[in-house]
Amino acid sequence: MKLYRGRLIDHIQLVVRDLGASKRFYSAIFDVIGIPIGGEAEDYFWADELFVSSIESKAAAGSPTGRTHLAFQTKDRAMVDRAYAAAIAAGGKDNGAPGERPYHPGYYAGFLLDPDGNNIEVVFHGAANKSSEAIEITF
Repeated sequence: MKLYRGRLIDHIQLVVRDLGASKRFYSAIFDVIGIPIGGEAEDYFWADELFVSSIESKAAAGSPTGRTHLAFQTKDRAMVDRAYAAAIAAGGKDNGAPGERPYHPGYYAGFLLDPDGNNIEVVFHGAANKSSEAIEITF
C-alpha cells in the first residue's frame, strides 16, 4: 500500500443531495486538470483526497455538508479557463469568471458553484518550481 502525504489536508468529504450531478460536475474539472476518479460505489465516489457521498451513505449521517470553499490547482491559466468552461457545461454556475485576482501577483482563478452551492475555485498561482509533487509513504 502506498500513500502520498505532505499536504495540510489529509482528506475532505462533501455530502451532496444529487450524487450523479456532483459526479458530472467534479469529473468535468478533474478531466481537465488530470485527476482521475479514484473509485466509486453506489453512494460515493472519490478523487485524490476528496470524497463525495450521498445523503444516504453511512458516513453522511443524513444531511449534506454546509457551504464549503475548495480550490483546485492547475498548471497554467489556460487550464483554469478549460476547467471553468467544462464545469459550467456540466451544470456548474458562475461565481466569478476566470481572471486575475488581487491576492498576490500572478493569481489567476475562476469560481463556480457546484450543484449543492459549494464555492469551487480553479486556480493558477503563476510560474513556480515545486520541490516535489508529493511525498510517497509505503507500508
